[in-house]
Amino acid sequence: MRSPFRYTRQEKRGITILLILIASFQGVLWFYDPGFKSHRAPLMTFDSLATIPMDSLAGPENPNTFSRFRPFNPNFITDYKGYLLGMSAEELDRLYDFRKEGRYVHSAEEFRRVTKISDSLLKAISPNFSFPQFGTRVKSADGRKKVAPEFRDLNKASAQDLKAISGIGPVLSSRIVRFRDRLGGFLVDEQLLDVYGLDEEVARRALKVFRVREVPHIRKISLNRAGEEELGKLVYLGKRFAKRIVAYRDSIGRFDSVEQLTKIEDFPSDRIDRIKLYLGL
Repeated sequence: MRSPFRYTRQEKRGITILLILIASFQGVLWFYDPGFKSHRAPLMTFDSLATIPMDSLAGPENPNTFSRFRPFNPNFITDYKGYLLGMSAEELDRLYDFRKEGRYVHSAEEFRRVTKISDSLLKAISPNFSFPQFGTRVKSADGRKKVAPEFRDLNKASAQDLKAISGIGPVLSSRIVRFRDRLGGFLVDEQLLDVYGLDEEVARRALKVFRVREVPHIRKISLNRAGEEELGKLVYLGKRFAKRIVAYRDSIGRFDSVEQLTKIEDFPSDRIDRIKLYLGL
């Protein structure tokens, strides 16, 4: 059987002539077609084609493009929907983790806190948010109708209201109210977990009844201008960490981000997400 890589003399001659013709044609294009040697950037590249959907549908340069979307419930954003909205994978994962706990966002501001999207993106997409009225009938995933839970406002709950939760007695209920009042109101549901002596299981049980429905307006404390006394008023810091913060600030000149607080010795880094809600630069 003849090898596929062996050629007759005539075949070799034909291949040689073909190569010469190809080289000649390329040479003609090179010397006589000025556009062939142009160094101008191509009108369309593979990378630019790949970015067309994102550039055309999302991005701060074209905020009006979001008006194409019909109103939607942001609790049920899919991967593809998030992609069209300009959300990153990390931001979507934060929303999915939040929803896995059986929890819902009830406002645009809560959506921002949960996902940590930028203020500019929130401003662009939030006009399309549509939140259902809790306590009304909504359709479940299987199409059947069920009554959505109606949460009571955690910031309006009295000590007496909180005692209705199994595991919360007179002492804990009063402590929760005092802690909330010292903060100026809860900004996120997770702050209930910061109440001293309140077991996490009991706190989770309370969050099945109470949620932060109305977010209070607070004035953030400036890390770069506030003194020890002002910083010490924040429950999460106290006089101990207020003193360390000022000393650390003096050593570095100024804070560039609130996250720099985690470099301070023994700082409660596990609560930085809640602490930075009350601090600014």
